[in-house]
Amino acid sequence: MKIKTFKVEQWMNEYENDAVYNLAETCVDSLTLRELLILAEKNPEEFMKGLADTRMTYSHIYGSDAYRNGISGLYEKIEPHQVIPTHGAIGGNHLALLSILERGDSMVSVMPTYQQHYSIPESIGAEVNILQLTPEKGFLPDLKELKRMVKGNTKLITINNPNNPSGSLIPQEMLEEIVYIASKAGAYILSDEVYRGLSIDESYMPSITDLYEKGISVGSMSKVFSLAGLRMGWIAARCQEVLDLCKERRDYDTISCGVMDDIFASVALESKEAIFKRNREIIKKNRKILDDWVNAEPHITYTKPEAGTTALLYYDFKVPSREFCKNLLKDTGVFFTPGECFELEYCVRIGYAYDSKTLAEGLKKLSEYMKQVYKEG
Repeated sequence: MKIKTFKVEQWMNEYENDAVYNLAETCVDSLTLRELLILAEKNPEEFMKGLADTRMTYSHIYGSDAYRNGISGLYEKIEPHQVIPTHGAIGGNHLALLSILERGDSMVSVMPTYQQHYSIPESIGAEVNILQLTPEKGFLPDLKELKRMVKGNTKLITINNPNNPSGSLIPQEMLEEIVYIASKAGAYILSDEVYRGLSIDESYMPSITDLYEKGISVGSMSKVFSLAGLRMGWIAARCQEVLDLCKERRDYDTISCGVMDDIFASVALESKEAIFKRNREIIKKNRKILDDWVNAEPHITYTKPEAGTTALLYYDFKVPSREFCKNLLKDTGVFFTPGECFELEYCVRIGYAYDSKTLAEGLKKLSEYMKQVYKEG
């Protein structure tokens, strides 16, 4: 099976270690295990001592009760048995796409999005129709265009909500219209929801599984729980056919997730409100830092993000994004993801939910760099 180079991951692999100001990081500022246990109101020393006799065998094949109960609590209509643990959301997307799609199937994917959603289907010979998201429409799907693309043989629609890289959030009314379009064709909807859950106003973000019987949600402990090191994700679906297909294929590439990963993920899920409170405060503070900077920076425009931890910054000089990011990193240590990784140009993706000091200093360095290098426009 031939597959295209995963641009964003290759970029991170090649250059991330050279960053002084990492503004490509997309997780909310990562927790240490000690910080996690303190948020969970546990004594770190006693808890870690209690793990010493944990046997390093396979974990629960389909996840512990504590883990599945915790994940089901993130949804309105998902029961614990409708949760399948995966190796991060990247494992969840991969498993769902390969389980549902076959060569010759027709599907629709939004773009920009995480490259898995179109390159994996292309690699197996599916027909991939791209629904382009644009700043003019707030990076929200054009429903007229979606209706045109969805035919009687459309098997799957994939969305990314909140969206990576733009930070847009599809409102519930629009999600319901997408559900209606999919239901007319009998299509599944796979929603990559790794940034779901951290609304600034603390309101509930509806999942596609809440709204559609054939909706499939993929999530992880990485972004909104600040625990990417656990490599724990999940598929949540009400459709029994989807669950059966995914479990059948999962035996070939997962067996189970890690024992320790499951334990610490379960602790985090039990303490989700404390983690969400911490992370909302970080996002609120950092989003203001970013917005104030954009409003004062003559070379930059953006669509203000509604949710998640990322945004697209468009610059006003004609330098390819990869060249711009490489030169910027070399000269200043400021690290972004080039728009090229999302099939876009003259823009970069910023992850703004990392350390506030790093964000502010990195943006200042960027302004100085643009003023010096692109002073002629």
